[in-house]
Amino acid sequence: MAGHTVVVLGGGTGGVVAARRLRRELAAEDRVVVVERDPVYRFAPSFLWVLTGERQPEQISADLRRLRRRGIELVEAEVRAIDSDARLVETSNGTIAYDRLVVALGAELAPGLLPGFEDAAQNVYTLNGALAAGRALEGFDGGRVAVLVSRLPYKCPAAPYETALLAEALLRRRGVRDRSSVDVYTPEPFPMPTAGPATGEAVRGILASRGIGFHPEQAVERIEPGARELVRADGERVPFDLLLGVPPHRAPAVLGEGALAGETGYVPVDRQTLATEVEGVFAIGDVVSIPIAGGRFLPKAGVFAHGQAEVAAKRIAAELRGRAPTPEFDGKGGCFLELGDGVAAYASGDFYAEPAPQVRLRPPGRRWHLGKVAFERYWLWRWFR
Repeated sequence: MAGHTVVVLGGGTGGVVAARRLRRELAAEDRVVVVERDPVYRFAPSFLWVLTGERQPEQISADLRRLRRRGIELVEAEVRAIDSDARLVETSNGTIAYDRLVVALGAELAPGLLPGFEDAAQNVYTLNGALAAGRALEGFDGGRVAVLVSRLPYKCPAAPYETALLAEALLRRRGVRDRSSVDVYTPEPFPMPTAGPATGEAVRGILASRGIGFHPEQAVERIEPGARELVRADGERVPFDLLLGVPPHRAPAVLGEGALAGETGYVPVDRQTLATEVEGVFAIGDVVSIPIAGGRFLPKAGVFAHGQAEVAAKRIAAELRGRAPTPEFDGKGGCFLELGDGVAAYASGDFYAEPAPQVRLRPPGRRWHLGKVAFERYWLWRWFR
């Protein structure tokens, strides 16, 4: 008897979890196929530990080809088109037919969308960029360090604030903090706004306690590398000596204006089931657009990609086995906020709550830092052993 084929587009956090869960839930004759152009998985939550020198790239990387040992097919190719009518995925390595499709392509980094970014900023959202930022901080003798959030939305809402806090701690350890300033510039009204004003004020307070400036609602139009200046939309210029940047993000280009893309380019889904408006297609992780209370959207974060992957995989398996699918994604999640000096805070809660997300920031302490260390080790072992 011929089995079904479930194709997962993307080998990031959501894609890996979805593929592993599908393989566990489906029958032996069913195929699980992952399409990913880069066979190296990189654990993004630890990029900033690469910046501080606490990790080397190989410590937070894994070979996606290990999935083959679990009975999962890995196609090392670029996704070129999705034909949802014919249920076909066109890749740079051929065409694949599917019975169910999981789109886990993430959000693309697009530094070129902000003029001057590529020449002026250390991109802390890539592994190589984190390494370069760490080298720049190690050689920094004092001056103005700026942490810039280029555009909204962006993934990992805590990362810009962790960048500022870890940079401050590193400069302090090197003995150059007294002749340096650290400032965050962001279009957001307050830190991590989807977590609510209470969490935002708490993070602002942590920044202030370290002498880090916070500059909200800063729309930067371009960066002038030669002058080392951020140029705001109102014409005001902000000087810097070292720029650590969060690049603009965009929806994957392959989605274009196709059947899956919403108004923002990202994929609208049912927020409980992760089903798209296209039959047989689910979407998870940073590629999706899920409205929540207050006119905002669910943050783009690995914890949500993981939870959504679990739900989508179980629902697909139930459908293909002729059972009523019951799992639902509940919008709950949390993340660590690294402060440096072996200390972290932890924010978690219900982002689907009404009339506003209910999120709590636990006070900083060493246990949260140790918790993140343990989580990193467990996650890489759990999904790639």
